[in-house]
Amino acid sequence: MEYGFLSVIPPIVAIILALRTKQVYIALLFGIWFSWLIIEGWNPLTGTLAMIEGMVNVFQSKGNTRTIMFSALVGALLIFIQYSRGVEGFINILNRQLVKLEDKKTGYSRVMVQVLATVTGLLLFVETSISSLTVGTLYRPIFDKLGIPREKLAYIADSSSAPSSILIPFNAWGAFIMGLLLTQGIDKPFAVMIASIKYNFYPLLAIAILFIVIFTKKDFGPMKKAEKRTKETGELMNEGSKPMVSDEITSFPPKEGIEARAYNMIVPLLVMVLMMPINLVYTGWNSVKTSNSFLNHASQAIGEGSGSSSVLYAVITSLLVAMVMYFIQGIMNPKEAVNLTLKGISELMPLALLMLLAFAIGDACKELETGIYVANATKDWLSPELLPAVVFLISSFIAFSTGTSWGTFAIMLAISIPMANIHGAEVTIVVAATLGGGIFGDHCSPISDTSIISSMASASDHIDHVKTQLPYALVGGAVTLVMYLMIGFLANE
Repeated sequence: MEYGFLSVIPPIVAIILALRTKQVYIALLFGIWFSWLIIEGWNPLTGTLAMIEGMVNVFQSKGNTRTIMFSALVGALLIFIQYSRGVEGFINILNRQLVKLEDKKTGYSRVMVQVLATVTGLLLFVETSISSLTVGTLYRPIFDKLGIPREKLAYIADSSSAPSSILIPFNAWGAFIMGLLLTQGIDKPFAVMIASIKYNFYPLLAIAILFIVIFTKKDFGPMKKAEKRTKETGELMNEGSKPMVSDEITSFPPKEGIEARAYNMIVPLLVMVLMMPINLVYTGWNSVKTSNSFLNHASQAIGEGSGSSSVLYAVITSLLVAMVMYFIQGIMNPKEAVNLTLKGISELMPLALLMLLAFAIGDACKELETGIYVANATKDWLSPELLPAVVFLISSFIAFSTGTSWGTFAIMLAISIPMANIHGAEVTIVVAATLGGGIFGDHCSPISDTSIISSMASASDHIDHVKTQLPYALVGGAVTLVMYLMIGFLANE
């Protein structure tokens, strides 16, 4: 059955509701319900029951279930690291290095501390919230001491978190995106996602702009005024600004009376990252038909491997390694390990719920053939050359308006992938444009959770943070748009 224009209404309803209510869960839930209402011929009873079954069916996909489990377990790993004082140990090492640098060359540490804060944010790609929280909370005393405005710290925390999470997708982001790609009938979601990274211009530019600003010391727009204010008056914030501080920053207190050791953070995170490719080789090994060497077999196996299995096995291995390490050091006992695991899972439940709703709306849009309808409707006027740029703009608008990149991915990938297939555009470029648009819109949005967390952790005024970050984000977004127009024409010559 063809639903025509009706197939577009559920995602539009979800977007409008998200804009009006600022509640992405309610918006997605209503979008799913509306989809099934249309499919069931406007019968509210069967539509509601079909919606419930549709959400249950999300777990029929092993990949979806693994992804949701992975997201929950990442919460446990993050709490383990906090509890063991691993992050604190890591920062102590950085502080010692900064003192040495300041002894060698006065003023040099001002640049270096910003570089270190950025690098820390990039390295904590496991989860955006933990990245911006860690950078803001741990570097705030050092930034204050060196007279760097709070707005600059919030900008560094915000611009190093989501870009690294999407560019190094061995995390919940990668698992989530692979799940969405799988829902759209892409056989090798890991291979497509990895191939799209080189076309994901906005996150790459956001990081590049950040480093350029730090090294050249050339700020512009409201950030230039903030730097001037701090230099001349020593004020870290504008007069009348309200720092956004929350107790949630230190959501779990570290264990008392133990030494802060950096390796308690570094080892579990390294294990998780290294286990991803190993698990991909393991899960894809038997799918390789022909190979002429072990390395050739392994490289093919990575492309054939199961992304959702790999991330789940990796986080479980990392948790077990962390447990053994902390047991040996006497940091925790089995009872504490279980309690912390449950506490960590509960903290990331909202993320798991968002995944469930995102997969469910993706399935419903597939049933309605939303993407196919939009692609056919735009076939006459929208050329494959323009598709990446148009997709980037629409994704940016949705993410800016809703404040969520994940909600944007869920709605837009269900539409942009069928459009790419029907228009004959390169799928990896269109996937990259969808993801990049989500990050760009999220960076500009005052209601973005990552931006709010960055302001909180940095104890910066939230509106001041949004104002000072916006010019940098807009420069990155404008260059990205031009690049998508160029690559659109080059790829379809």
